[in-house]
Formats: sequence, C-alpha cells, structure tokens
Amino acid sequence: MPGNSQRRGAIKKTGKGNPTAGSGGRVRRGLEGKGPTPKAQDRPNHKVYKQRQKVDKSAAARPKRRTTGSTDAEWVAGRNSVVEVLREGVPVTGIYVAEGAERDGRLREAFKLAAERGLSLAEVSRTEMDRLTGGAVHQGLAARLPSYEYAHPDDLLDRAAELGEPPLIVALDSVTDPRNLGAVVRSAAGFGAHGVLIPERRAAGMTAAAWKTSAGAAARVPIAQTVNLVRQLKAYQDAGCMVIGLAAEGEVSLPDLDLADGPLVVVVGSEGKGLGRLVAETCDQLVSIPMANQLESLNAGVAASVTLYAIARARA
Repeated sequence: MPGNSQRRGAIKKTGKGNPTAGSGGRVRRGLEGKGPTPKAQDRPNHKVYKQRQKVDKSAAARPKRRTTGSTDAEWVAGRNSVVEVLREGVPVTGIYVAEGAERDGRLREAFKLAAERGLSLAEVSRTEMDRLTGGAVHQGLAARLPSYEYAHPDDLLDRAAELGEPPLIVALDSVTDPRNLGAVVRSAAGFGAHGVLIPERRAAGMTAAAWKTSAGAAARVPIAQTVNLVRQLKAYQDAGCMVIGLAAEGEVSLPDLDLADGPLVVVVGSEGKGLGRLVAETCDQLVSIPMANQLESLNAGVAASVTLYAIARARA
C-alpha cells in the first residue's frame, strides 16, 4: 500500500551501514577539555559579572563631568622644604628668593633644580617675602604651589570604564594627616586603583606635605572630594560597587576576601578612631588585616597599602 511504502521510506537505517549511529566521535568530543575556567567577571551568571555590567551601564548613561573644587595656592617656605618639593616633582609655579640671601649649597641646588624644570625665579625684598609666606621662617627662599583641582566622585568610575576594568576606589574617612593621604595616593597609583575619595571637611587635603609623600603619584591618580562620604558610598553601591571597610573587628579576614575582583570601594578609617559609625554601617563588609600581635595596629597609609596589594594579587 502507498501509505506503508511512505512509512518504510521514512525509517532511518541503523547499524554498521550508518557510520553516524556510533557514539565514539561524540564521546571523544565530550571528553575534550574546555580550557581554563573563565574569570568571575567573564561568567554571565556570576555576581561579579552582573555588578560589572551594572557599572558599565551606569557609566555609559552618565555625562562626563569636569573637575570640581580646588585648594588655594600654597607657599612652601625654607631652604630644605623647597629643595625637597623640587626633588619630589611636586608641581611648582615659581621660586622666590629674598634679596641678599646667602648663596649656600641648598640655595644653589634649588636654583639648579628650578632651571632643569624651567621654573621662573623671582628676586623680592625680604619684606615682600615675609608677606608672601605669611611670616613663616623662609630663610630667604620660598616656592609657590598651584591650586589642586579635585575630580568629581563619578570621574573615578568613568576612569575605570575607559580602561575596561572593574572600579577600584579608595575612600578615606576623616584621615587628617596629609602624609597619610600622600601615602595612600602613592599606593593607589602603584596597585592600580582608579582614584581616591576624601571628605571635603575635617580631612587632609592635597597640601605640600601630601604631594611630597605621594612622590608625584598625585599627578597620575585623580583625587575626588565629597561633601557627604556616606551619601557618596551609597551612590557607588547604587552604581554596582561593593563597599568594604577596614576595621580591626572586621568579620572577614583580608586573605578570605572574595570581592576583590569585582567593582570595589575600600574605606580606610582615621588614624585614631578608625571608621565612623555611619560609615561602618554603610559598608557591605568589614575586613580585618590579620596581625601577629593583636595590640599592634597599622596607620591609614600602611593599612591601605597592604589591602591594595592583596586586591591587586587577586585581580592579576
């Protein structure tokens, strides 16, 4: 019958006459390795991947911002101080020398360094020098530093997006020693952070001391100011970042931190009091640095450096 003929023709041959029926090729392909496991940020189902996508979308939708806020121009007075800022590459707009100042070795070195950098040299009266430096002990030599232009907090996210990297930002909670700020900026530059966030009030700013301690790194890493640190940390969280705070009583030990390879903000507390209460409550995790002696503690600059090193290793 025609119907039966059609049905018999539809039946697929099996057995030795059909080489595709065997499973050997498929088994071999199934046993082949799939290569190394992709990083967390490359796996669509991983939380780090989803956080990074959220940050990328936020950066794409956000208009570019200009730098906001600045310090006042600052004077560095004294022969040793001026020579130090010139050696460290601190931005200087001009060198001023008092009339009749003794030409000793430090003065000659300052002149040499200024000439190498193409800085202007002005000779003024001692009365004018006293006025310019606010009556400081200037020893006949002073340098004028330009105002520092702070970035907007969102610029730090934009910088990470431009580099195609998950954001890594260091935030300082009421760190008042400019040398600690400079040390944090230096570590941020060395370990790949995309910027440093500081409060606008009751905190160290980019003074000459901070510039010197940063060893010029402040020219490579943007530093942003915020009026309200807690509010800005929440804004970073809304953009997809996790926020961790360094605290001796942290529930997670630094070697066990599993958020290092995703969008991250690291908050470092003040020299004496650590993290403020509201800042600590805002953090997603509090992280402790294991110490051999529980009575010992690290200052803000060293704690930031140790943490950023561990994060850089996890991201490598």
